[in-house]
Amino acid sequence: MKKPLLAALATLVITGAVAAPAAAAPQAPGGAPAARAKAAAPAIQAVDFAGTVALSNCSGSVVRFPASVDSDPALVLTNGHCLETGFPDPGEVVVDQASSRSFGLLNSSGSQVGTLRASKVAYSTMTDTDVTIYQLTRTYAQIRSTYGINALTVNNTHPVAGTSIKVVSGYWKRIYTCAVDGFVYRLKEGAWTWKDSVRYTSACNTIGGTSGSPVVDTATGRVVAVNNTGNEDGRRCTDNNPCEVDANGTVTVRQGINYAQETYQIPACFGAGNRLDLSASGCTLPRP
Repeated sequence: MKKPLLAALATLVITGAVAAPAAAAPQAPGGAPAARAKAAAPAIQAVDFAGTVALSNCSGSVVRFPASVDSDPALVLTNGHCLETGFPDPGEVVVDQASSRSFGLLNSSGSQVGTLRASKVAYSTMTDTDVTIYQLTRTYAQIRSTYGINALTVNNTHPVAGTSIKVVSGYWKRIYTCAVDGFVYRLKEGAWTWKDSVRYTSACNTIGGTSGSPVVDTATGRVVAVNNTGNEDGRRCTDNNPCEVDANGTVTVRQGINYAQETYQIPACFGAGNRLDLSASGCTLPRP
């Protein structure tokens, strides 16, 4: 998990905030002429703060799934370790827990335009993944009508290594730009273990308070992961110092490298009306 916010704030005061790195210019594959490469490249979507939210201690985003409709109750995605009642224990899964938590809704420039409120925690866990999904008291249509803000769509396919991404923090109103460096068979941090995690390239040097930020594919504008942790001190498999474990049990520590949890598996677990159904076909999220 990311460091406590007071420690992160102290770091910013001492060092100053670092500007988000610029995206690297695309290169022509296989030595193809630049004009040909440019024509073949996917369009880059504008990624900004619209639809992201600030929590009391974390970041998050208003999300929908490919099958969601405008009349569905809206959802907010953040981390399991951002749950207001505390970190879920290893093996614990929280469903349908009452909540009235509030979220500051941001527009494209990062200004707060309103406050959204949860009706419940639809799902939360830190087992295999690190996610909390809140159901809100308003529908997608109501949020758009009141604030002119659309939800971000969660992609339902596995992310791809090398993809250009942006990590959008509603708490800090800061965007990090990097790429998917690869995937981690098991990511271990303290008592928790996460499966098939996303590892960033080093440019996404996320800090405390960025937990729960949506990780957005710049080519599609869709959410492919949720930011959750990084190795701060080079320690091995301890709190705030996750380690990578491969299928053979080999442990690798990458100090200064940060990680996210994939989200492609979540849409299959929500049906009509954005109702959670952990028994649905294709749903692989841990069950209570």
